[in-house]
Amino acid sequence: MIGQATLFVPTENDPVRYYGSPKPTLLEHRILSRPCSIIRQSTVDMVRILNGHAQHEGSERHRIVITGRAGTGKSVLLIQSVQYCHAQDWVVIYVPRAASTVNSTTLHTYDLRTQTYVQPNYAHQTLRRILIVNRSRLESIPTQKTHAFEKVKVEAGSPLTTLIEVGLADKAIAPAILDELFSELGEQKQHPVLLAVDGFQALYCRTAYRDPHFASIRSYHLSMPRLIMEYASGRRTFARGAVVGAIMSTDTQYPLSEDLRLELDIFNDRASSPYDKQSRPLRKYASGLLPLQLPDGLTPTEAASLFEIWMSEKALAPAATDELFLAKYTESGGNPREFIWKGLLGTLEGPPLVIDKRRPFAQMTIP
Repeated sequence: MIGQATLFVPTENDPVRYYGSPKPTLLEHRILSRPCSIIRQSTVDMVRILNGHAQHEGSERHRIVITGRAGTGKSVLLIQSVQYCHAQDWVVIYVPRAASTVNSTTLHTYDLRTQTYVQPNYAHQTLRRILIVNRSRLESIPTQKTHAFEKVKVEAGSPLTTLIEVGLADKAIAPAILDELFSELGEQKQHPVLLAVDGFQALYCRTAYRDPHFASIRSYHLSMPRLIMEYASGRRTFARGAVVGAIMSTDTQYPLSEDLRLELDIFNDRASSPYDKQSRPLRKYASGLLPLQLPDGLTPTEAASLFEIWMSEKALAPAATDELFLAKYTESGGNPREFIWKGLLGTLEGPPLVIDKRRPFAQMTIP
């Protein structure tokens, strides 16, 4: 089973189709005629966690962050988890780019009721995607209590789809509806819930949002990051389910913060100093997270399956031989991203440029 290539079968309510995916993974899926992945040992470990205690217990004991070096397949493992849970009748909530909640690309307004900055547009989009992906499951889950929002009231016993449709009808109350939806999902036990977040480290960095005095707004003062962090920290939980995040190592704008690194016990090349500034609230929001470390490279069996996938896609310029496979596997050190982008796809590059000083644009001369 380990090392076997699996195909992502597109469905009418495919979570990756409606929630989206990280940019590097999106590019790979566009190059391939059919998106697929490799079953690795880490995939089996994650399935055992989700299919075991997490399916029957609360999310407080199952708050996992996928860690590892750049290009080791953290985002792919998270997508595999999302696809698996969706196929197993879970309610799936997937945030493929957590940086979009803190990079000031969506509207934010101050809410006196909660004393936080709400993000109505982002909440509205999230509600719409949750409804499309999980409609059949949400229709079978009744609300536990009556919800009143200004001029609208949702009676107890109504399906959760009714609650979401109220938020879709009015963007102004979408953040409050989303918060109540999470609370309802946390109390019900009919379906386990998966909250998956890629680029998880961005939630613990300085945001690009500014208040009226142009001071930076902390992530836990924004409605969307705060909602995710409350479930990640265990302050709020799902009766059945898990919270899974993935670190994005290549994001230079939102790198891994010292607070999150210390809680996850991630090795840092630079020695820690007692003078490094830390945030007590962020340390609390990161408390209790369990790291799932991915290996630095592919095994020969896993790399061979990956090689066969791209070979079948005609992505190799030279003839596919054992010598070519071993050469690219050695060059990349087994790193999945390096093996694909600089190894296999690197064979598609043209001949080297030749400088001819007699031509006006010598750098453009190709033999």
